[in-house]
Amino acid sequence: MPHQNMSDYRYRVYDYYVHARNQSLAPESLRGLKSRAPFLKRIIHDHFPVDRNAAILDLGCGHGALVDFAHLAGYHNVRGVDRSPQQVQEAQRLGIEGVREGDLLQTLESLPDESVDLIIAFDVIEHFMKDELLIFVDQARRVLRAGGKWIIHAPNGESPFCGRIRYGDFTHEQAFTRTSIIQLIKSSGFSQVACYEDTPIPHGLKSAVRWCLWKCIRGMLRIFLAVETGAGEQECIFTQNFLTVAIK
Repeated sequence: MPHQNMSDYRYRVYDYYVHARNQSLAPESLRGLKSRAPFLKRIIHDHFPVDRNAAILDLGCGHGALVDFAHLAGYHNVRGVDRSPQQVQEAQRLGIEGVREGDLLQTLESLPDESVDLIIAFDVIEHFMKDELLIFVDQARRVLRAGGKWIIHAPNGESPFCGRIRYGDFTHEQAFTRTSIIQLIKSSGFSQVACYEDTPIPHGLKSAVRWCLWKCIRGMLRIFLAVETGAGEQECIFTQNFLTVAIK
């Protein structure tokens, strides 16, 4: 994560990031990643480059779940970096290749201009202070090739349960809304930005029922918002986290 001015509390928590919780962050085996498969496969299908040799950098990759699914999808040039030594150790234990320990900003700063096709930052940018995040955004844009993508997953400040994610990690510094993240990305020189909800993905009966119930609940939330504001916004995002895809 951030370097140089990193506070002691971030050093302490990141060093024990996997096991300093009620339940280990990493699964016992690769089978434990099965529940995440529909979501991660959809991201790869919808947002990854067509070229399987594209240079892909997963910053804050954790124990390498997305790196592993990218490998399974045929991507050959995928690297993952995480600040937590425990996360990297778990990736090695799981047999996921291409994951190393390192500071995320220093990793970006070490790369040549326009040398990466896709950058991924899952549950990362909420750990930065605002001034740190501006540096991170500028570096991400610098290393991306023209037309390259940056996929971001972050807490949603518009969610009714925003506090559950925003304050669910001691090292979280902020949350975002569709408006605020577009403001940040576009003012930093990216040409296009799109945001997506973290909705359930139907892939069986149980998930189909969840998807239908979510649609009903989402409709009620839109009605609540329309009653309060008098405006029927079409692009509201209510899920606890949301996905942003920026194009340079």
